[in-house]
Amino acid sequence: QVQLVESGGGLVQAGGSLRLSCAASGRTWSTYAMGWFRQAPGKEREFVARISASGSSTYYADAVKGRFTISRDNAKNTIYLQMNSLKPEDTAVYYCAAGSYTTRAADYGAWGQGTQVTVSS
Repeated sequence: QVQLVESGGGLVQAGGSLRLSCAASGRTWSTYAMGWFRQAPGKEREFVARISASGSSTYYADAVKGRFTISRDNAKNTIYLQMNSLKPEDTAVYYCAAGSYTTRAADYGAWGQGTQVTVSS
């Protein structure tokens, strides 16, 4: 069983940057593809980015492509989401998830508790 804990959220002005971290535990976590999702108030959870188990392959939602970068450090049991050029519409609770290399939340078997990102205009 993989356990995930996100950190790094906060309040930032539009145009600013944040880096989210997701610390993972579990003996086999490094064999899992990982993803980041977000959920804004009143909206469904949506896909943001995913990364393969080795870290060699990534994929992004169109809304964040060119601004966000997903990465992982398997030696540190951590994945990251570097978010640049933030916009007010990026405001949401961000979740990391493990177990799939798809864009569907239902395909992921383990989730963190989420971290709030608020972008002011």
